[in-house]
Amino acid sequence: MTVSPRTSKGQYLHGPQQLRLEERPMPSIGPSDVRIRVRSTTLCGSDMHYFKFGRNGSIEVKEPLCGGHEAAGEVVEVGATALETGKFKVGDSVAIESGVACLECDRCKAGRYNICAQMRFRSSGASFPHFQGTLQEFVDHPAEWCHKLSRTLSFDDGALLEPLSVCVHSVNRAGMKQGARCLVLGAGAVGLLCAAVAKIEHRSPVVIADVDKGRVAFALEHGFADVGFVVDPKKGDTVESRLSVAKDLALQIGNQKWPGGEEVRQVDHVFECTGVESCVQTSIYATTNGGNVVLVGMGTAIQTWPIAELTGREINVVSVWRYVNCYPRAIEIMEGVRANSLKPDVTKLITHQFVGLDSIPSAYDTAGKTRDGESKLVIKTVVNF
Repeated sequence: MTVSPRTSKGQYLHGPQQLRLEERPMPSIGPSDVRIRVRSTTLCGSDMHYFKFGRNGSIEVKEPLCGGHEAAGEVVEVGATALETGKFKVGDSVAIESGVACLECDRCKAGRYNICAQMRFRSSGASFPHFQGTLQEFVDHPAEWCHKLSRTLSFDDGALLEPLSVCVHSVNRAGMKQGARCLVLGAGAVGLLCAAVAKIEHRSPVVIADVDKGRVAFALEHGFADVGFVVDPKKGDTVESRLSVAKDLALQIGNQKWPGGEEVRQVDHVFECTGVESCVQTSIYATTNGGNVVLVGMGTAIQTWPIAELTGREINVVSVWRYVNCYPRAIEIMEGVRANSLKPDVTKLITHQFVGLDSIPSAYDTAGKTRDGESKLVIKTVVNF
């Protein structure tokens, strides 16, 4: 008989770049929960913001915070009520959907639980007490927000389902048609996954742009994009000059050629995955009349946009917040990738692996870079337990 753990060791953030290894007691498991031995956690941009600055945008850390929310693990105990459903048993591999909504408010009942005002999200400082993250040995999580993994998927695959779900939701929000032309600004993990989902779901031709030539090359080499563009960063001193820089960048991207020789021009959908003001401005100029600018990245909170471009050309600005009911499709996509029936191979995003609690400071350090100490490209960092 398996003995359920009574404590969980984890790395807790006590201030910017101040991690402490702590062992905390675990309460008796709740009736609707499953106790999970965390096996894989991939690091996210929000984790990096909390680690570097002790905050993510306007959200501040108010108590020691365990990071990590892109996670998968092994069930080691099942609460009484959860056990009665027959959904999970000890030994099952599961992906953790880290956001837990109330399911009772108007937004939840309307099927938009991702914007529930009572949402508790692991490794986020938004709710208090904080909902601690998965850079620890064990977590108790509601069975309703866990997703069973087939034997074909690894724990690393399960961890990647979280950012993949963000991108499934982003593409869903865009309301795309088959073959719609896309531009992705930002070739980090989320940008690459947005490009992948657009291709898998809608056979879209994709242009990807980034300031890092290595990331653009990665996207082209592994089939995430058809056209790559390396951005030469420029800054303006005034609002007018900054908008001029953004418009010029959109023109440069539009002058690129698809593999068939046709100019890219303006596209149907732009997935803005950086949150940088200049990139959002460029998104607007790069979108065709009646197209969509999909705001995926979180960045500068207050921005200046060319509103006349939006209204005069009926460009839709589509906001994205996490995901809603996207894990099932993300699992199907991942299984298709593992069966070699879907491309591109999204598992290639994990470029760096670390093992154990003691490796977490190094994992954070690596995740905050575009290249490691040996000049190898960094896309996604995973911690295995």
